[in-house]
Amino acid sequence: MSINTSTTAGPSLRAAAAATFVVFGVNGFVFASWAARIPAVTETLHLTSGQMGTLLLCTAIGSLLALPTAGLVVGRIGTANAVRSAGVVAALAGVGIALSLSMESVVGTAVALFFFGIGIGLWDVSQNIEGADVEHKLRRTIMPQFHAAFSGGAFVGALIGAGLSSIGVGLPLHLLVIAGAVVIVALIAPRYFLPHMPAAAPADGEPKAPTGSAWRDSRTLLIGVVVLGATLTEGAGNDWIAKATVDGLGTSESTGALMFALFVLAMTAMRFFGGRVIDKFGRVAVLRASMGAAAAGLGLFVLAGNVWLAAIGAALWGVGAALAFPMGMSAAADDPKHAAARVSVVSTLGYVSFLAGPPLLGYLGDLTGIHLALLAILAPILVALLLAGAAKPLTSK
Repeated sequence: MSINTSTTAGPSLRAAAAATFVVFGVNGFVFASWAARIPAVTETLHLTSGQMGTLLLCTAIGSLLALPTAGLVVGRIGTANAVRSAGVVAALAGVGIALSLSMESVVGTAVALFFFGIGIGLWDVSQNIEGADVEHKLRRTIMPQFHAAFSGGAFVGALIGAGLSSIGVGLPLHLLVIAGAVVIVALIAPRYFLPHMPAAAPADGEPKAPTGSAWRDSRTLLIGVVVLGATLTEGAGNDWIAKATVDGLGTSESTGALMFALFVLAMTAMRFFGGRVIDKFGRVAVLRASMGAAAAGLGLFVLAGNVWLAAIGAALWGVGAALAFPMGMSAAADDPKHAAARVSVVSTLGYVSFLAGPPLLGYLGDLTGIHLALLAILAPILVALLLAGAAKPLTSK
C-alpha cells in the first residue's frame, strides 16, 4: 500500500516517506521473526519456560539501556546514521544468536540478545524521529501509517517464522538470512531520509538546556504517561488475548489464535487510515476516543458470554489501541529542536510498560485467571484518557 504524500511533496520527501515506511516494516519483521521462533530456542537450549523468560530479559535490558540514550545518539549522528548503526548492531547480534544456538550456549545467546535489544531500541527511536520529521514536512498526520508498516511487517515476520518452523528450517540459518537482509536495508534505505538538522546552538548569553532536561519537561512526561497506558493496552492484547479467549470462553487454541489475528488486523487497519481521522478531528479528541474505544472493547471482550460478542470487543479493543502510540510520538516531536530527546523519553516510558506490563498481568492472572486480570488495564486506560490533553499540538499543522 502506497503512502499518499500529496502533490505538494517533492520527490525527496516522497522518497523519505517511502524509506521510513520500509524501515518501520523491516523493524517489525525482524522482531516478529525472532519472536515466532522462541519455542525453537527453548527446545535447542533445553530451557524451561521460566528460564526462557529470564533469557528474554536480556533483550529487554538492552532495549531499556538504549532507549534513553537514543536521542543523544540521533542528535550527534542523525537519524540516517543512527538507523544504519542500529541495523548493523541488530544484524551482528542476530549472527551471534545463530552461532550461540548452534553451539547450544546459553551464555552466548544471552549476550547476543542483550546487543539485539540495544540495536532494536536505537532503531525504534531513530525511525520515530525520522517519521515525525517527515510528518512535519508534509504538514499532515502520517505517523500512524508508519506504525501500520511495523504491524504489517510483524505479521509477515510471524507468518514466515511459523512457516519455516513447520518445514523444519533451523533457527540459526533463519537468523543468518535475516541478518543479511537487515544489513542491506539498513545501509540503503536511510540514504533517502531527510537531511538531519541538529538542534541550533544557543545564542550568546542564552542559557544552555540542562543535561537530561527532556526528563524534566512536564508535557513530555505527561505524554509519556499517556503512551505508557496505551502500550500496556496494546501489549496486553498481543500477549494475552489468545489465552484469555481459551481460558475465559472455553474455546479451542485455534479460536484463540483467530481472536488475536482479529485484534492485530483491527489495529493495523486503523493505523493505515487513522491519519485522516486525526487531521479532521484533532489529536486530543481522537486520543480520548481511542482510549474510550479500548476501554469499551476490553470490557466487552472480558464480560461477553459468547465468542461472537467477544470478537466484537476484540476488534474494538484493537481499534482503540491503534493510534495512541503513534500520536504520542508525534506529540513528543512537536518541537523539532527537541524532538530527539523527547521522543527518546516517551519511547522509554512506553516500552517499560510494553515489556513489564504483560508479565505483571500474568502474575495477577495466576490469582484471578487471565481473563478477569485483563480488567486491570482499565486503570491505565482511564489515566491516559484523563491526561490526553497533554498531546495537544504546540503549533498548528
